Amino acid sequence: MIRSTLNCIRRLSILTEQETLRNFQHPQVRNRRIGTLCCRIPQLQQLHIPVIPNTGFRFAQSRNFSHSSNILHRRLSSTMSSSLTQDIKAPNGVTYQQPIGLFVGGEWLKSKAGNKLATVNPATEEEICQVYAAEEDDVDIAVAAAKKAFKDPKWSDIETFERGRLLHKLADLVERDAKIIATIETMDNGKPYTVALNEDVAESINVFRHYAGWADKIYGRTIDTSPQKFAYTRHEPIGVCAQIIPWNYPLLMGAWKLGPALATGNVVIMKSAEQTPLSILYLCNLINEAGFPPGVVNVLSGYGRTAGAALVQHLDVDKIAFTGSTFTGKQIMKMASVNLKNITLETGGKSPNIIFDDAEIDQAVKWTHAGIMSNMGQVCTATSRVYVHEKIYDQFIEEFKKFMTEVNVIGDPFAETTFQGPQVSKSQYDKILGYVETGLSEGARLISGGKKHGEKGYFIQPTIFADVKDHMTISREEIFGPFVCFSSFKTEEEVVDRANDTTYGLGAALFTRDIERAHKVAAKLQAGMVWINSSNDSHFGIPFGGVKQSGIGRELGEYGLQAYTQAKAVHVNLGNRK
Repeated sequence: MIRSTLNCIRRLSILTEQETLRNFQHPQVRNRRIGTLCCRIPQLQQLHIPVIPNTGFRFAQSRNFSHSSNILHRRLSSTMSSSLTQDIKAPNGVTYQQPIGLFVGGEWLKSKAGNKLATVNPATEEEICQVYAAEEDDVDIAVAAAKKAFKDPKWSDIETFERGRLLHKLADLVERDAKIIATIETMDNGKPYTVALNEDVAESINVFRHYAGWADKIYGRTIDTSPQKFAYTRHEPIGVCAQIIPWNYPLLMGAWKLGPALATGNVVIMKSAEQTPLSILYLCNLINEAGFPPGVVNVLSGYGRTAGAALVQHLDVDKIAFTGSTFTGKQIMKMASVNLKNITLETGGKSPNIIFDDAEIDQAVKWTHAGIMSNMGQVCTATSRVYVHEKIYDQFIEEFKKFMTEVNVIGDPFAETTFQGPQVSKSQYDKILGYVETGLSEGARLISGGKKHGEKGYFIQPTIFADVKDHMTISREEIFGPFVCFSSFKTEEEVVDRANDTTYGLGAALFTRDIERAHKVAAKLQAGMVWINSSNDSHFGIPFGGVKQSGIGRELGEYGLQAYTQAKAVHVNLGNRK
């Protein structure tokens, strides 16, 4: 009888979201399921398994069923708030329910003021939907929910292995809904569907699994000083973490930040970019389904000047993690100083790419193309300043142009053959075209592109400028588009100096067959990451971050954990008497 009861509970505890919705949206089925459990209430009570009043069900708090309690209740609550979801049919025919509320304390809420922001499909320039926009009052509520969750034993006392299990479960759910999430990302951001599915969503899954594995491997250490002292360190969570993510990789940047924060036991309030709020909102339902306690993850849509500023200045927020422009990063540093918040910044870049005359030209062309044209050039580490040795300068540009013309198929981001979708917004589209005019006016030579593509959508022809001088605006400022600047060089010393002549220091690439030169130049380049004979092939297990005005701290890999823990030294007196 006991085994039968436990098996019943186990079967219900692992219901998928689809089964839960299908079963409980039909009253007869719902009543039958609840009745099955109600008849077993006396047996549950004998096993000391708590039961939710007036429902007849709740799941065990044992090792096998820890954190299952209230999951089903929260699934139903989050999916039955019809006023906070909208039925969406994407251009590829996929239909789904899009959350549009604020995700706070495991529930969907309207903003206090009732204000909304619209999100637009950049391929069609048509509105997708409107989501509730958080303001200062909403931030206060979210911070309070996070602070409460941080102190709640359901999270603060959870076994580290269980934190990892929850992250593994979240990864499984993202994998299950991968096609829906990729559809949302393509519709909201404009990136090709094949990229969203095979790169963004796939890496997000890997990031969650990577940090799931780290959750029970965050070790302190003992420190020997004398026989009369036992000293050790603990690595403890920082607390309430505000995370502000960009629009170029909405889901992926969310995963980069959520993974290490949750693995180390922190709680999170995440603010999405106002241009691309949808995929992170969808993820919130999966966070509930995975079983994270209410308030551990909270997500707000909103504008940077209101919701973002309120988060950064909030006295109960212990840490800020931000990815975005250098200008905004500087403002965040100023505002976060109000209570000396712990801070991680990944800001702008104008990364150099050096092609030496002994490089394997075919490979250098392909990697250079990937380094600047991927994701419509909307990549913070884009190696957009390309320095080519004068002996191969003209040949390399010609080969690059030929390859780009073949590969950069522009069009419907849901089409399988599309390589380049639209820029994310009208303002970004206008900004890039403005840089084309600036490049021409300052004397750079336009080789290809530089104009809009088509009559509808924020599409831009991939742009090549040659003979770009180091003082030119297009060589010094981050453009964030399919826009590459070529310059020639003569000597190794010269090109290293020119590559380092920038306020940025995020990434750098170099191509050569001389392994001695490769390591020597890599050591001299002032960048947080250097690629030798490749460009932008980052990995979730390798630290990511910049120097100079490209940021503070590192994300990804074991280094990413350091951003979300603080070391505590414990001194134990073993007989030192006064």
